[in-house]
Amino acid sequence: MNDLEEVASLLAKPEPSEKVAAHSRNRLQHRTRGHRTLGQRMRSRGRVGWFVPGVALVAAGAAAAVVIATGAVTNGGAPAHVIAAAPVSGKDVLLMAAVSAERTPPSSGTYWHVTAKWSKSEMPPMESWTSRDGKRWTRNEPGDTPGTVVPASISLRLKGANVSFDDLEKLPTDPEALKAWIVQRKGNPKDMSASEIQGDPTLTLLALITELPTPAEVRSAAFRALAATPGVENTGAVEGGQALRIPEIDGLKKGIEMVVDPETARVVRANLFLAGNGNVGRTDGYIAVTTDWTDELRATPKGRP
Repeated sequence: MNDLEEVASLLAKPEPSEKVAAHSRNRLQHRTRGHRTLGQRMRSRGRVGWFVPGVALVAAGAAAAVVIATGAVTNGGAPAHVIAAAPVSGKDVLLMAAVSAERTPPSSGTYWHVTAKWSKSEMPPMESWTSRDGKRWTRNEPGDTPGTVVPASISLRLKGANVSFDDLEKLPTDPEALKAWIVQRKGNPKDMSASEIQGDPTLTLLALITELPTPAEVRSAAFRALAATPGVENTGAVEGGQALRIPEIDGLKKGIEMVVDPETARVVRANLFLAGNGNVGRTDGYIAVTTDWTDELRATPKGRP
């Protein structure tokens, strides 16, 4: 287990006490001195966002302090041999997630299933099922008959253009090469965000690690590429993981706020939703996203293929 894997595991556990963290930080400084170690639903099916009002969640506290220790506990309650203790940056959290993503075992099923739930909203969860041949079904997406699974006219999309399962499998696994591929990718400007049109890869990278059936090595590369984003910060430990913030983009004055679990390499929730068909949902609260493979299309008879 390397350092990032060890820290990723610790981040998933309760934070150490202030006494332990302070003791660890002092030991670290001594030992390493001089050495660094949606109010309106979207009516268009194109890449135009919709917005859902909600209560913004503000993460409290500074970035989590991580303590890696060995040996017995002293009378004062602090570990006898502290290896490291330091705040974990947003970059580090994303790099830890990259390590975890690379180790994710492959899974399979008939349909790629995505569920999105809004916090502080009466909107029902949105769901989609996509088969490997590109056929797609949705429930409660804008324009759908409420509560009914219906065939979708648009399949998976990435940066304003259709993307297949095979396309995703062939994406670069090097972070810089992946960003270059995204910048060069051509799509319909009507189905792209302003930042995508300008060549910013951020939203496209987020789509690769959240809603799309991206293979493990490509997801890892996307996490590493996001880690290089200027200004990304960790605002502290919250339920489900670490709260990260990426500077303002596409009119989101608070920036992109998301909770990342570095141990499972999952974006647990965020203040925007990048749907697999290219649509964008935004909220001043949070949208929780879950993905999985399934062999069942939970549909009404009308919606079945």
